[in-house]
Amino acid sequence: YDIPPVTIDLYKNIPVGAGLGGGSSDGAHTLKGLNELFGLGLTDIQLAAYAARLGSDCAFFIHNRPMFAEGRGERLSEFDAPWLPQLDPDDPSYFIRLVTPGIYVSTAEAYRGILPSEEGSGLRRLLRSTPVDRWRECIVNDFEENVFRLHPELSLAKEKLYADGAVYAAMSGSGSALFGIFRR
Repeated sequence: YDIPPVTIDLYKNIPVGAGLGGGSSDGAHTLKGLNELFGLGLTDIQLAAYAARLGSDCAFFIHNRPMFAEGRGERLSEFDAPWLPQLDPDDPSYFIRLVTPGIYVSTAEAYRGILPSEEGSGLRRLLRSTPVDRWRECIVNDFEENVFRLHPELSLAKEKLYADGAVYAAMSGSGSALFGIFRR
């Protein structure tokens, strides 16, 4: 595209290396901003294709709605589940508490020791059919085993969320942030 050079100042509030997708979101929203600023007329599908070239999960942030990610995070499909409205801030049955322990976990570090498995292929079904109150029994973040071994304090932070009354708690993405879902 024939666009002039652009200067972008970025002020981050999301911790680096926390598994919250801050860098991926920054890349995706930069593409969206350039598209708007220069009137390029790119669709979300086109923007997502460019975003996927920036990083595996960048395309997710183009859509700004719940999506189910597969592959490296670049294959996205619409996702809806019965419990989603319960997490809506306008009508919340649940609320989410985020814990950012200030520990940097590199993506490469998180992936060490992870082996691809078909075992997680039922996640979409579980998320659609299992009440949030039962996720603790059947939904796991595979990164936790490896990352918790390297940073045991993260495992303690997850257990604290449960001790505080979370119905479900997990590490976000590849870590180190954790979240707990609490019933109001």
